[in-house]
Amino acid sequence: MEVRSEGIQVRCDKLQSSVIPRTRLRVWFIRVCSSIVVWTCLVQLMTVSELWHSHLISGITNGIYHIAQVQLPIQGDNGVAQSPPVVLPPRNYTSNGFLRVSCNGGLNQMRAAVCTSYSAIPLFLLYDKQKYSFRGAVFQICDMVTVARFLNLTLVVPELDKTSFWADPSNFEDIFDVKHFIDSLRDEVRIVKRVPKKFSSKHGFSTLEMPPVSWSNEKYYLEQILPLFEKHKVLHFNKTDTRLANNGLPLDLQKLRCRVNYQALKFTPQIENLGHKLIQMLHEKGSFVALHLRYEMDMLAFSGCTCGCTDKEAEELKQLRYAFPWWREKEIVSDERRSQGLCPLTPEEAALVLRALGFGRETQIYIAAGEIYGGERRLAQLRASFPQIVSFHWCTPRISLTIGIRADGSTKFRLRRVYKYRRWPE
Repeated sequence: MEVRSEGIQVRCDKLQSSVIPRTRLRVWFIRVCSSIVVWTCLVQLMTVSELWHSHLISGITNGIYHIAQVQLPIQGDNGVAQSPPVVLPPRNYTSNGFLRVSCNGGLNQMRAAVCTSYSAIPLFLLYDKQKYSFRGAVFQICDMVTVARFLNLTLVVPELDKTSFWADPSNFEDIFDVKHFIDSLRDEVRIVKRVPKKFSSKHGFSTLEMPPVSWSNEKYYLEQILPLFEKHKVLHFNKTDTRLANNGLPLDLQKLRCRVNYQALKFTPQIENLGHKLIQMLHEKGSFVALHLRYEMDMLAFSGCTCGCTDKEAEELKQLRYAFPWWREKEIVSDERRSQGLCPLTPEEAALVLRALGFGRETQIYIAAGEIYGGERRLAQLRASFPQIVSFHWCTPRISLTIGIRADGSTKFRLRRVYKYRRWPE
């Protein structure tokens, strides 16, 4: 019996000793398999996140910016802290339909269709490619917000023109802070980023495309445009320049125009930072005067002003004018246009004006414009009077190296606009 019991005890000991290693192996096997699964999921997530990387970083940056705007006090021009902007409750109304708008022309024209930035920096560092370029885009935006409010519509975030002479590929969100635009106007008009899918052609809805009549008052929109939304829930205004009258509108609509212009349309943090960097670089060399010299090729072709140009250049400008069918005036007599005061100052005339205003040779002149037509030949007299001439092209490489952002292409184009509607910092 004792021998048996000992034998049984020995067998039990052997069984326990064999079970323990097996249990440990199973635990380690489970751990290894779990690690493989976890790492596989992480690799897959990293691969997918690369597709969203630019949008993710942009969203985080904008989110941090908006948090900072809410949490930190805003410094006014006089250095006194101001309260952060208050987000008003949304206006409660039944929408009559969706309004899509395509702002034609330059950014100035387009802004009017949808209105200019409220931020506070100088008025002349912005690049206007044409008489109504940036200013026009802004005013169009202002006008269309006003129309949407008056007709109780839902406005879709505006589309910017990409077919104009200067071919800027920017979208609305590339230039303006979309979240701020939507939130700052929520008490007046509902704004969405896109038309809901249920109003697409797949669901039996058709979008009516049309240009409104130019310089129309609120009666036209109420009697001619609003009834169209009963049949077409979505209207697309494919032209929005000067489509709303400047005068004779109710005071509340004029106030809304100004509010869009000076509060709702705010540049993206990236453009704001680039603009501040440009100002800092210019101040490194001392005080400066920003000269918005409107002597670019498209401006001269559009206006028909050829004073100081050679016969070859005058013919080139005429051909360019005929190349754009939406430029209505083709045959223009330059001397008559000039006698009417409708021509921009030539570089030579700009030099005379600056000297008459008392600016000395030591003054730093920042040319806030595109390429001057005629190049250095036309800038010779201005440069002789003011040797310290600086252009945006001089600043661009330094901006790229300093903050690691490519400042060419459309970024250049946007940066030239940054300070157009700002006050000069004290």
